[in-house]
Amino acid sequence: MLGAVVSFSTMAVAGREVFKELDVYQLMFYRSGIGLVMVLLYASLTKDGFRHFRTKRLKLHCIRNMIHLVGQFGWFFALGLIPLAQLFALEFTTPLWIAVLAPFLLGERLTKTRLFAVGLGFLGVMIVLRPGVEAINLGSIAMLIGSVGFAGSMMITKRLAPTEKPITILFYMALVQTPVGLLLAFDQLHWPGLITALWLVLVAILGFTAHFCIVRAMSLADAIVVAPMDFLRLPLIAVVGIVLYGEPLDSWVLAGGVLVLLGNYTNLMAERRKP
Repeated sequence: MLGAVVSFSTMAVAGREVFKELDVYQLMFYRSGIGLVMVLLYASLTKDGFRHFRTKRLKLHCIRNMIHLVGQFGWFFALGLIPLAQLFALEFTTPLWIAVLAPFLLGERLTKTRLFAVGLGFLGVMIVLRPGVEAINLGSIAMLIGSVGFAGSMMITKRLAPTEKPITILFYMALVQTPVGLLLAFDQLHWPGLITALWLVLVAILGFTAHFCIVRAMSLADAIVVAPMDFLRLPLIAVVGIVLYGEPLDSWVLAGGVLVLLGNYTNLMAERRKP
């Protein structure tokens, strides 16, 4: 998960650089397409080769990746509209959505502690958004919808992890999302300039490493435990936003983000106390 922290944080910077030339649909297509080439190249250099891609759970892979596409679109769309700290604070509702949805999809219990954690987290969201005081940005709405998509994707990853290798899950992610991305970007699609192309390659590499780390983490621990572990991204990305983009340090966003993280931390501690 620490590998995912670094990957996602750096990808936010690379994604903003790509937006200087391309829109979100083109970014998503190129990211998936480059990722597909990377996965195929990786497989070709390993002992088992393309046998890594054998699966008996194709339907579940397809469902996972269409849900993940919602999360990915929400994240990249919001990336160009709201400050980085706000983006990540809202993204951190993903573990809280997992706490709500896991009883239905993973058979995990929705305990009083988890309900308290969810309530604390969504109080934090209200502080970040301040509806009625501040106009709610379209980017904020997109990121909240995206966080639900990420939550669904992570829970399905947890179901796939016992039988599927990380490289298998990554392959089907790229295989499903590349043609969908092409369809969405087709009208505006063009070859990027050299600098933008390099940033796109970096986005694809970071997406590969981030998801590889997440899939590996999911194979080692419960979703409700793994998901909160990347909350170090919030203070890290706040500093990045200040240094690279001159974004103001919004005390409301930080205060709400802290409550979201406390909700996640409450879940984490409750899991650790289990016998």
